[in-house]
Amino acid sequence: MVSSTVSDRQLTIGVEGRFDFRIYDSFRNAYAEVGDSIEKYVIDLAAAEYMDSSALGMLLLLREFAGGDDADIQLISPNSEIRNVLDIANFDKLFTIN
Repeated sequence: MVSSTVSDRQLTIGVEGRFDFRIYDSFRNAYAEVGDSIEKYVIDLAAAEYMDSSALGMLLLLREFAGGDDADIQLISPNSEIRNVLDIANFDKLFTIN
């Protein structure tokens, strides 16, 4: 499940359960429908239990949408399994992970 909130030009997207291709449309809509008024994106992974390669692809699409190298995207509260996936994919070089 995907939830989103906007506050002070920041979009926070929460992912609950499995972060995989089944939530592609709702994840994409969470940022695409807000438009280009957002300066910072926060992906809250506290309630995410699983992440696969399609989720990595979705994060890369978000990064491209948000401005590529200039994007301000923070991934917060991943569990140890998800953090391991992010580390193996070297996503710490593309995103801020806390």
